[in-house]
Amino acid sequence: MKSDFVLAITQLSAEKNLPPEVVIKAVETALVSAYKKDTFAANQNVSVKINPSTGAVQVWAEKTVVEQPSDHHREISLDKALEIKPDIKIGDAIEVEATPHNAGRIAAQTAKQVILQRLHEAEHSAIFEEYADKEGDIITGMVRRVEPKQVFIDLGRTEAVLPAVEQMHNERYRLGQRIRVYLLEVAQTNRGPLVVVSRSHPNLLRRLFEMEVPEISNGAVELISIAREAGFRSKVAVVARQEGIDPVGCCVGLRGIRIQNIVNELSGEKIDVVMWSPDASAFITNALSPAKVLGVEINEDAAAAIVPDGQLSLAIGREGQNVRLAAKLTGWRIDIKSASEAEAEAKARPLPVEAEEAAVVGEELAGEMPAFEEPVSVDIEEVGEEEVGEPLEPVGVEVPSLTSEPKVAAEKAKIRFAEEIMIPQPIKPGAKSKKKKKKGAPGKESAEDGIKIKKLRRMPGTIEVNGEDEEY
Repeated sequence: MKSDFVLAITQLSAEKNLPPEVVIKAVETALVSAYKKDTFAANQNVSVKINPSTGAVQVWAEKTVVEQPSDHHREISLDKALEIKPDIKIGDAIEVEATPHNAGRIAAQTAKQVILQRLHEAEHSAIFEEYADKEGDIITGMVRRVEPKQVFIDLGRTEAVLPAVEQMHNERYRLGQRIRVYLLEVAQTNRGPLVVVSRSHPNLLRRLFEMEVPEISNGAVELISIAREAGFRSKVAVVARQEGIDPVGCCVGLRGIRIQNIVNELSGEKIDVVMWSPDASAFITNALSPAKVLGVEINEDAAAAIVPDGQLSLAIGREGQNVRLAAKLTGWRIDIKSASEAEAEAKARPLPVEAEEAAVVGEELAGEMPAFEEPVSVDIEEVGEEEVGEPLEPVGVEVPSLTSEPKVAAEKAKIRFAEEIMIPQPIKPGAKSKKKKKKGAPGKESAEDGIKIKKLRRMPGTIEVNGEDEEY
């Protein structure tokens, strides 16, 4: 009988995954309830002790010492009390062994129900303590049931609930699928411990990086902040805590193997790993990648990022996703401006008082300087051969004399004529020139710089070349 009791305790301990001491405590509590209904008074203090090695049961009842007991369940005589405890006095309470020989059918049924109830409570308490210590970690489970508003994940000893708000919108769960979830909360309810898990929490991404990147787990690389839109895109800011370590390269891994494992676990979610910087402008520039940022203007409550006109849509992202994640990552409210828009705003912005005074002084100085007249184009109809190649003075042009900048004034007043541009060809005596065909009106020639020159008048003593004969 005793061996059967010990065997039953051992079997219950194995089935409920509970220590034998917990099972024995539950049986003791059940026997107390059973004996109170059958043998002792309802409000009497009764305790049960079970020997774990032999299975012997001892029932102890508390009684009051009197001279002549009237109720044997509650009172004991002084003579019997002195045998148990020599220094006992009348009116004191003493525990007396009162183990009944047998229990009734109702008491046995009550003991069975109490044992099962106590075992359930002990099991729930053990589950709660086990998963309360794992809160904030990643656990692996199997999909047990799929409902419209929640998914039940089998964790082995209990079921976890994956609510709709904690699910990834691009995932479809199927029965028997093994997934990793983030243990969000463990609560104690009347039906047992309630375990709530998540697939969309940012800390799920943090724990995955700690599992895949050894440098993060040992402290060489620190993960500063995470901005995530579950199922679509995430941004992660990292920094190295040891010299000679590339934090972004450690997270990406050789040929991207580390980051690819995380992306596969998150069903293809895109992940951007950027470098953290204590400088807000540099951090915002890195957070807006892959867009190129020309500059960042930091104000008290916001930051304005200037990007090239061709990368404005890339910096904003689809439906503003890129700039929204960058704002979550950095903690700044970010405004995106194109380079042309920023330039237009800079022009429309009123100048400071000092700049306005400097502009007025510059206008006054410019008004005091003498104005130069533009060169006048002069058509020369009659020019002698002797004057060809000689410098001519411009007609109708007054060149102001400036002592400070004489070279500049002379360069502006100088006029180039066709005779200066054209180089006269030497004429060989006795040689016949070839006849050349030229387009355009007769009597006119076109110079290299596009200046039209009228036909020179024949002067006495000059040589005329008509293409066939030469006269001297």
